[in-house]
Amino acid sequence: MKLETKLTRFDGQVAIVTGAARGLGRAHALGLAARGAKVLVSDLGEAGSPSEAAQSVAAEIVAAGGTALANAADVADPAAAQAAVRQALDAWGRIDILVNNAGILRDKSFANMETEDFDRVIAVHLRGTAHFTRAAWGSMRDQKYGRVVFTSSASGIYGNFGQANYGAAKAAMIGLMNVLHLEGAKYDIRVNTLVPSAATDMTRTLLPAEALALLAPENVTPAVLFLCGPDAPSRTILSAGAGVFNVTHIQEGPGLFLSPADRTPEGIAANWAAISARDALQDMGNALAQTQKFIELAMAHGAK
Repeated sequence: MKLETKLTRFDGQVAIVTGAARGLGRAHALGLAARGAKVLVSDLGEAGSPSEAAQSVAAEIVAAGGTALANAADVADPAAAQAAVRQALDAWGRIDILVNNAGILRDKSFANMETEDFDRVIAVHLRGTAHFTRAAWGSMRDQKYGRVVFTSSASGIYGNFGQANYGAAKAAMIGLMNVLHLEGAKYDIRVNTLVPSAATDMTRTLLPAEALALLAPENVTPAVLFLCGPDAPSRTILSAGAGVFNVTHIQEGPGLFLSPADRTPEGIAANWAAISARDALQDMGNALAQTQKFIELAMAHGAK
């Protein structure tokens, strides 16, 4: 059933988009600006100056009647993240939206991957997301409002050959989201994860032309606008691509209590069908909820 909803607008709000000079980031920046947000277009620059591409996106927003500034930041540098947030605060006095989009690929099979390739991808995707989010967090907490979007990947949820570094970083974002969802709840800071499928510089050589035509970045941006809106959920993994939208759920079964005699590898193997059953799946609000479930199930069986 499709529900009628009010138009999502961001008038008076300030957004920061990382990796915003091209591809998904550019589409997100333009989408936010078109609905009234002031946008800091952040992307990797040279010698502290914004790249021509970032300046071009900011100019495009201004030419359309919006408000934007270009920023040069290596997201892996915490000082650069702090400086970007300070630029937005100095210019506009607040930060309402942060879209962590910046990313790189350094694909190789795990056996052939150099440590530097692993570390750099972790630094950009995971640590970069954490640096920018931490830099903006205090302002959002003080104003008791914020919307934060992480950009993960199906590689992190399901795996993809040759992307151990990328998949590890993208999966870790989901753990970061889960914790920040809890820590931000009382300040109305909502933290969500986007899983995009789009034709970008990182995927252009991996897919045939007919598939790339369906995967325009603009088809992903509506998901970002939804996750940045006043009625956004929190702790949600929202996938988007080719006009398709889907939520990924992390759930677990009810659990199976094993007697002390069956509490062995053989006992687990013998009961594997029940242990791994997907019926009666449950959401866990936090890590303690799982522990509490285990305790209650054990006590229900007379365990001491």
